[in-house]
Amino acid sequence: MSSPDRRTLLASGLGLLGLAACGFTPAYAPGAPATGLQGAFRMAEPDDKAGFDFVQRMEERLGRDIDPRYDLTYVITTDTVGIGSKRDNTTTRYNITGSVDWGVVDRDSGARLTGGKVTNFTSYSATGSTLASLSAQEDAQYRLMRILADQIVTQLTATAGRWAK
Repeated sequence: MSSPDRRTLLASGLGLLGLAACGFTPAYAPGAPATGLQGAFRMAEPDDKAGFDFVQRMEERLGRDIDPRYDLTYVITTDTVGIGSKRDNTTTRYNITGSVDWGVVDRDSGARLTGGKVTNFTSYSATGSTLASLSAQEDAQYRLMRILADQIVTQLTATAGRWAK
């Protein structure tokens, strides 16, 4: 494999300069607002498996609440819909849609700083045994909670400059 020539290196360097000129700053650069998000959130206690999976993923991404400055509130809703069926009307595939209404509350002032709603879906097949179908359903719900948590972390990271201390 050949090494890049000088023109390629120069062009990539100019591209980086262009990003810097437009105000692009890496989210986790030293001094950037998103660096203060790690360990800064106390999650509401989960009351079901979906909530547990959601909080677990949020803590994987943002860390456990070491010195929490914010409370992260959330309400999870899910709905399962059959989308595939055989001639005998047995359902073979399901979609699980889910959404999370979330908010960030300043622990000192009680003010709501930011929030929103994220929505997504996963699917699973129900063509195997009962045990296989239940396992596929659990896996789909687990994946959905991870996807929704990742969407929230992305929004928190992107907007931290507007509300984070």
